[in-house]
Amino acid sequence: MTATKRLPCSEQSLARDEPMYGTASAGSSWLLLELEGGWGPSAFLESPGSIEPDLGRAIVRRAEAAGMRIAAIRRHGRRSATPRWRWFVAKADVGRHALFSGEVDEARDYLDVSLDGSDGAATDGPLVAVCAHGRHDQCCAVRGRSAVSAISAAYPESTWECSHLGGDRFAATMLILPEGLCYGRVDSADAAELVRLYCDGRLDDRFLRGRTSLPHAVQAAQHFARVAYGDDRIEAYPLVSMEGGDDTVRVVLAAGPGPIEVVLDVVMSEPLFSQCRAATAGPVRTFRLRSLSDTGMHPS
Repeated sequence: MTATKRLPCSEQSLARDEPMYGTASAGSSWLLLELEGGWGPSAFLESPGSIEPDLGRAIVRRAEAAGMRIAAIRRHGRRSATPRWRWFVAKADVGRHALFSGEVDEARDYLDVSLDGSDGAATDGPLVAVCAHGRHDQCCAVRGRSAVSAISAAYPESTWECSHLGGDRFAATMLILPEGLCYGRVDSADAAELVRLYCDGRLDDRFLRGRTSLPHAVQAAQHFARVAYGDDRIEAYPLVSMEGGDDTVRVVLAAGPGPIEVVLDVVMSEPLFSQCRAATAGPVRTFRLRSLSDTGMHPS
């Protein structure tokens, strides 16, 4: 079956009841840059109506050299008469997260933005970015724009459309910064409620893929801890240690009155199409719970 005839990747993922935990895109620091107008398959390299490709390439290379994830952002349904060039730098490390923002006069000035955020203003956030990058994947166009519409109605100043976040098959995908909470299938949820929970310091594990600054195995271990003990605080179950190899991973998480040990088996899935435009199917890594134990009594 050709890519144009098969079901959209997000529908295939739903049909096979694919778990989302442990799949958050990696990123301990993020650079988000405003690009109004249409985006090509690559927002910075193939959107000449928004940014010249050579400039976009230089901006991307600068961010990647600094070990940062970069994404384009734009307001949902709004285009200003004169383009604005706002930027955000987010540090998503657990316990040290921070968000900075600023604005420059033109796209070329993005090359001069300090990548530690120091020439911007500190902000409490949140910054809510929903992937609506339709030229990258059709699922993001359909599901992402539906979700961002619902969220922006409740949180207009916090909400942005963004370019590719990864995990297209989990569309609509959403990133909340500065903590780096990565959600999937938010169009199937009360999307604005996910943001309200965030403002209360809580999360909804049913739609959480993980925290971007944590290894995938730790994301999965936190999921199983939340299922077992029900603590939905964002900062619950911080990492103590992780060890293991290709087949098994042992994760220890902090929790009162004693730590939780989560042992995971690493399993490769059957071949699947991770994007609508993928030409070939391939396996992806998943985590299966082998055991969960603790040294104290935890509330259920």
